[in-house]
Amino acid sequence: MSAPLRPRPAAPRGSAVPSGGAPSGAPLVFPRTLTVGVLGAGRVGAVLGAALAAAGHRVVAASGASGAAKARLALLLPQTPNRSATAVARAATDLLIVAVPDDALAGVVAGLAEAGALRPGQVVAHTSGAHGLGVLAPAAAVGARPLALHPAMTFTGTPDDLTRLAGISYGVTAPAELRPLAARLVADLGGVPEWVAEDDRPLYHAALAHGANHLVTLVNEAVDRLRDAGVDRPEKVLAPLLRAALENALRLGDDALTGPVSRGDAGTVRRHLERLAATAPESVAPYLALARRTADRAIAAGRLRPADAESLLDVLTGIYGEVAA
Repeated sequence: MSAPLRPRPAAPRGSAVPSGGAPSGAPLVFPRTLTVGVLGAGRVGAVLGAALAAAGHRVVAASGASGAAKARLALLLPQTPNRSATAVARAATDLLIVAVPDDALAGVVAGLAEAGALRPGQVVAHTSGAHGLGVLAPAAAVGARPLALHPAMTFTGTPDDLTRLAGISYGVTAPAELRPLAARLVADLGGVPEWVAEDDRPLYHAALAHGANHLVTLVNEAVDRLRDAGVDRPEKVLAPLLRAALENALRLGDDALTGPVSRGDAGTVRRHLERLAATAPESVAPYLALARRTADRAIAAGRLRPADAESLLDVLTGIYGEVAA
């Protein structure tokens, strides 16, 4: 297990990172120790706030209204006062982290700008994977500096997350003049920046959601079907198999494909579908969708010859395909 993040000695307040490109021609300068506010004490915001505090930054205010949010702040940022959104924004003189749900982000930023809670030169960073800098336009319009900083990690909102931050990637979209600061913040969090263009944010986030969120659904589907088959401890059966499959996929790509689809075993796949249709019809459509995509990739990778795939594709596009459609 990676070592937990520990506070790093903060340089004197005058030690700064120049990051040229200010409209006036003068370089932007940021203090080594930033005054930070965290707006949104969900699983992500509270953990990132705690990690920034551990790195030596001053997290002076946070905002969380629900009981769960208040509990997270008490656990992860016990010395940080829980204040209103506008109070947090005003207190965060250097950096405001906005960690709210994607669909709420635009309204929150617009509301802060309209309330006069944002100031010129203040960095306003959101943690959404799907959004880039455009959603921060109201902040930029009043002179704040926009930054998109998305951690590619799943969070529990507990201290255990702090150890998991070590070495993860952050999808960063930033104006040129903010890139040095963004890189420094990611380093302070123990991570690695991946620079994502504004127009590529939805695709970047779709890839992560497809790989991580849908994986949870897929694993739970497999658990349910094993339980239907009478297996008492399906998680124990799946754990070593899934770990090996994931490691091999990341290391070998499509060369890691195994199983009846990659071999063109049409009879086996037909029996799978017959049994699923009888016992768990809700699983037929996702099985077919993934089997078809697996067949396409196996053919493209040369692991399944088109001639051997004909009977398999007939099964996947036959009666079960019509039912799933």
